[in-house]
Amino acid sequence: MHLSENEGIEGNTFVVTGGLGFVGSSLCLELVRRGARQVRAFDIRHTSPWSTLLVQRGVRCIQGDLVCKKDVDKALRGATCVFHLASYGMSGKEMLQVGRVSEVNINGTCNVLEACLEFGIRRLVYVSTYNVVFGDKEIVNGNEALPYFPMDDHIDPYGHSKSIAEQLVLKHNGRPIKCRLYTCAIRPAAIYGPGEERHLPRIISLAKLGLLPFKIGDANVKSDWVYVDNLVLALVLASMGLLDDIPGKEGNPIAAGQPYFISDGYPVNSFDFLQPLLRSLEYDLPKASVSVHFALILGRIFWIFYTILYPWLNQWWIPRPLILPAEVYKVGVTHYFSFLKAKQELGYVPMVSPQDGMAATISYWQEQKSKTIDGPTIYTWIFAIGGMFILFCAGFLPDIGPVPLFRAIGLFFLRSMGAIRTVFLLGAAAHVIEAVYAWHLAKEWILLTLEDGFGNVLLLDSFHCDFY
Repeated sequence: MHLSENEGIEGNTFVVTGGLGFVGSSLCLELVRRGARQVRAFDIRHTSPWSTLLVQRGVRCIQGDLVCKKDVDKALRGATCVFHLASYGMSGKEMLQVGRVSEVNINGTCNVLEACLEFGIRRLVYVSTYNVVFGDKEIVNGNEALPYFPMDDHIDPYGHSKSIAEQLVLKHNGRPIKCRLYTCAIRPAAIYGPGEERHLPRIISLAKLGLLPFKIGDANVKSDWVYVDNLVLALVLASMGLLDDIPGKEGNPIAAGQPYFISDGYPVNSFDFLQPLLRSLEYDLPKASVSVHFALILGRIFWIFYTILYPWLNQWWIPRPLILPAEVYKVGVTHYFSFLKAKQELGYVPMVSPQDGMAATISYWQEQKSKTIDGPTIYTWIFAIGGMFILFCAGFLPDIGPVPLFRAIGLFFLRSMGAIRTVFLLGAAAHVIEAVYAWHLAKEWILLTLEDGFGNVLLLDSFHCDFY
């Protein structure tokens, strides 16, 4: 395709589902930059880290639920092109909420398709996933000719639902009602960049707590990553590839009905890829490795445990599972794909190298870290709490249960009951003083932010989330 930079964008109205998210907000801002008449960010959230900037740039933010037909109709009416990014259940606790995953990813996509047909929208770009063709078997330099992964063999509801949704979208290509709808699907690699919400915060928080004890799979296992700006470029190019008024291509858009793999083009071991980021933040890296088989056993244990907790999965006090089976395959089995088709048909070439993309990501996370105070690892917490509990039992409780054992241990090291009680009281006082000091530092930081008068609202929001 040889089109101008803003072909099919200037003067048109766009809707981005999931528009308040990491990729969605970047896409909205790029469409505004390229001269779109109106850009609507449709999202279930009222606000996000990017919502203020979106409003400032003229993006219309519409709150609504993808599974509610009225909400979808309200957002899409009058649009020229739709980018369907919204999904549910990609990682963490959400992967286990089977009903919600299917409801959003399948029923929500059906609502988008129906609205496109009802309102005569001409172009629909669907953001899919590698998981529509990848499950548990190695794929080396795969391409779009690969068949869909068997539906009954998907090990997580996300991959299953996204496969159904992608096939629905592509089968609707060329369907005429009020006008002909053209569709295509973008299959991105793992996404990274400054502000990414899913993968990196989870990995960094685990590393901060010392809960990255091992790598999974062999060192030669490779997979793809894609920097956010490269993905946004691919999405914009895909929308251009659905134009049906290009000279020589009238009525036959080159991207119509097509899927495209999108990546940076540098397959790499995921742990090696993340190593510079974690080192820059001074967090420990996994040194030991375990087999995929062992990691799968661990993942299934977490799956069973969290399935038991299903009614409470949305509660804040339920932590994210360490790892789940689908995530084991993602990091432990080689799977990477060529973007040659996207290059030949859409003109896609990554404009940000992995080195530059990771440098920007590192800079962002170093800035985030400077606004927070790192606490101890989970092992330090367990040791401190366990030690204080044993000292309290040994010094103050009667001889019931394991208390005599605790008291014997305490007397072995400290020699007297008075010493045990003194150590406990000093330890408790030290913890209280430490908590007061941390509160004092936090208060000073807030006052300093307010006095600076520079970005104080955004900084306060960031601090509040991190400190909480």
